[in-house]
Amino acid sequence: MSGARHIVIGGGTGFIGTQLCNILRHKGYGITVLSRMPGPQRMSWNDLHIKGLPKDTVAVVNLAGQNVMDFKRRWTPGFKQNVYNSRINTTSSLAKMINEAQNKPSVFVSMSGVGAYKPDKEQSYTEESKCEEFDFFSKLCKNWEKAATLNPESKERCRVVTIRSGVVLGKEGGMIKQLYLPFYLGLGGPVGNGSQYMPWIHIDDLTNLIVFSIENANVEGILNGVAPTPCTNKEFSKAFGKALRRPAFFPLPSSILNILLGKERAVMITDGQKVLPKRTKSVGFTYKYPDIESACKAIVTST
Repeated sequence: MSGARHIVIGGGTGFIGTQLCNILRHKGYGITVLSRMPGPQRMSWNDLHIKGLPKDTVAVVNLAGQNVMDFKRRWTPGFKQNVYNSRINTTSSLAKMINEAQNKPSVFVSMSGVGAYKPDKEQSYTEESKCEEFDFFSKLCKNWEKAATLNPESKERCRVVTIRSGVVLGKEGGMIKQLYLPFYLGLGGPVGNGSQYMPWIHIDDLTNLIVFSIENANVEGILNGVAPTPCTNKEFSKAFGKALRRPAFFPLPSSILNILLGKERAVMITDGQKVLPKRTKSVGFTYKYPDIESACKAIVTST
């Protein structure tokens, strides 16, 4: 593949972005990371507004966004605004650049979250399920997806793929990074009674899904970025403990998470939804880690 085929990535220095960049470079793509920090193969968001998309851009991916699960940050109105703006503003900036580009990229891949679906222990959600605004995260997802909308002329020439991601599991970041030590010390366990569903995806599968969306012209619209085998929080705790060869029966009361994270944010862990990747599978994507046992085993054995 020619190095002239260029991909622009917002948020390319984070947990998911770093891995995605490595895969794409390996496949022969040229990469420009949009970042606040200067460096090789990087471009500032300000330069993007002045110069537009780099020449030969075939795809644009946006992974930018303040880390919601940064437990060191209090859930203040300012932090919430940061979480909101860092997603909406970057996505709408990229949509604007695509609209203005004379030579359009062939695809715009944007993220969203399973927070679009209302927590429910009975209902199963697919990409066709109706999403209504009911809290901060559902409003965030709705406006995030809306920000990725292109004008009709651009849309004819540039596909838009929106991936509603579940909890991304990988050793280098996200939830696993926060949980690794307590579980390793044998102090891990389910949150509350653990019966709540935990929509999840291994980082390899999420990055492969993004690459799949870039390279397959038939992929468009909403895709649920979750594993095909749903699991509860209790099942995850058991699988992760087993992979580490540690007991995992210390339950963490929901009330403690409500205090530590703020009730509005803690919902992401204390409540859950059963989300199925119906369209993701129907467009032909295959999973490397379809079940929580194989995912946890891979994370623990990875170096």
